[in-house]
Amino acid sequence: MKFFRETSVTKTAMACLKICLIMTMLSSAGYAKVDKDEEVAINFKDLSITEFVDLMSKILNKNILMTQPLSGKVDFYSAVPVKKSDITNIFLSILESKGFTLIETGAFLEIVRSAEASKYNLKVISTGTSVGDTQTMVTQPIQVRGENVDQVAAKIRHLISKSAKLVTLPESGIMLLSDYPANVATVKEVVKEIQRQSGFDVKIIVLKNAKITTVFQEISEISKTIFNQTVPGEVVKVMQNTDLNSLVLIGKTRNIKKLENYIKRLDSSEHSDSEGVEIIALKNSSAVNVMKTLDAIITKKTYADPSLKPDVSLNEEINSIILIGPEVTVSSLVKVIEVLDREKFQVYVKARIMDFNNNDTERLGLKYGLDGGVANSSGLYTMAANFGGTSIAPLDPQILSKLADSLGTIDRGLAIGATLDFLQQNGVSKTISEPSILCINNIESSIYVGSTLSFQTGSLANPATAGAISNSYQREDIGLTLKVKPRVSSGDKVTLEVTAILENVTGIDPNSKQPITSKQEVTTQIILSHGETIIIGGLSKDQTRTSMNKVPLLGDIPLLGALFRHSEDIVDNQSMAIVITPYVVTKSASLSTLQEELGILGRIQEEYNNEVFKKIEADAKKRLEK
Repeated sequence: MKFFRETSVTKTAMACLKICLIMTMLSSAGYAKVDKDEEVAINFKDLSITEFVDLMSKILNKNILMTQPLSGKVDFYSAVPVKKSDITNIFLSILESKGFTLIETGAFLEIVRSAEASKYNLKVISTGTSVGDTQTMVTQPIQVRGENVDQVAAKIRHLISKSAKLVTLPESGIMLLSDYPANVATVKEVVKEIQRQSGFDVKIIVLKNAKITTVFQEISEISKTIFNQTVPGEVVKVMQNTDLNSLVLIGKTRNIKKLENYIKRLDSSEHSDSEGVEIIALKNSSAVNVMKTLDAIITKKTYADPSLKPDVSLNEEINSIILIGPEVTVSSLVKVIEVLDREKFQVYVKARIMDFNNNDTERLGLKYGLDGGVANSSGLYTMAANFGGTSIAPLDPQILSKLADSLGTIDRGLAIGATLDFLQQNGVSKTISEPSILCINNIESSIYVGSTLSFQTGSLANPATAGAISNSYQREDIGLTLKVKPRVSSGDKVTLEVTAILENVTGIDPNSKQPITSKQEVTTQIILSHGETIIIGGLSKDQTRTSMNKVPLLGDIPLLGALFRHSEDIVDNQSMAIVITPYVVTKSASLSTLQEELGILGRIQEEYNNEVFKKIEADAKKRLEK
């Protein structure tokens, strides 16, 4: 205990000696009387914070208030002399490293936590004046002109210290900043530069021909469209003076010049406020549909002057749109109508709906040595590979090349067509229907082939007629329905939304005597090139049939003949496949050309089939001979 007391006394004495030595050096340098620019040499090591604060109080000749204990050591090495003004910065830096700072309170200084410094009565510097030679935290209002004060604050926030506080007053365009003087000065310079670059100007333009209300509405919309409204410096404010028939523009000079060019055009004699009347006969669109679009445009638009709102009506008898209103407004609506009335793409869709017996397909493939024995899409494509690559000698290569240019790649389509015809010729498949439908782009088209049947829905005994029963029936369509909605993405690509429904009568219920129906339906979306063929398959069903095998004559003997007969149940798997080929018709005039080319393609398909079938038969014969 004694040793500790002696050691403590020794440490205290050493600390006092350090301070005395430093003060002696400062006194010998005349530090107490020198100005802030005079330099002194100062070094200290392993000095406690408390001792360091005591030393700073003597150097700065200021009383310093400490309300909270500080701990830690301070080392400072000076290779060159230090100015008195820099000593305060050193003091502030050391306090900041400990989470504290220095504020000026009247005649003395006070050490407070950095995060709470703005809560104290910091020295307030008036707007536009210099912060002076003080180095402690101050508060100064900064005026922001011509810019959004909140957006400017967001831009300069990274320039302030961690302990600083920044508050904006949007209504007066002022930022209140509490920070160290050097940071405040930096922020003021940056804000000044932002304002300098804004370069706002005021321009008054008197209109000579056009009416102010018309041009004001148009220019206001143009200004909002071409200038970024989220950047205050880019916005051009447009005002009108109806007494002088003039516009007032406020914004950057270069942006105002852009609007001036538009104003000159709108103020020309050919775009004056005279009322315009246009009757537009539509060639490709329905007046009712175009009218809906125009109504939506006019309803959303706000007209400062109700007289500027155009009158739009339609005449269904002549399929026309009638426009009455200011010339500028009418001309803009005419441009909209021209776009809406452009000739629409059409898509000519050829379809072939077939039923397949998968068992027979497999047997046929084995008989002729063909791959692909399943009647789904992938199986038919595999089998089609056996029918490709055949050259057709009688046909002129130039004809094939021309058809390929207009109808797309035809080799693949010929192979698939030959495959389907080969299966049907051998009794494996049956064509249910071959519908063709011409569709308008983005409009659903449908085709139905079938019959209408009566289904009993109920019966009622009538007492008035001695219990006679009256039946009620419901009529329903049973047949094939094909719905196609095309969406052309380019001159040779089309997306098809296809729905195919096939309903059949499969028998009669023995009890109710009502027809038994079946229904197969497929809904899909496919993307195809012009002239490309695709098979949609996978709709399958199992059908059970009984096969009887017997020995001739003996099998027909009553009773005893049962020994010479054998029956078995055979399950046939039936599949429905839809073969679809779309052709994009860009112009109505080219539709007749397409029909002519498809007729030529049909004749090519027949010749191709003959060549291919001969080759398949010959290959099968050679295989059997081996």
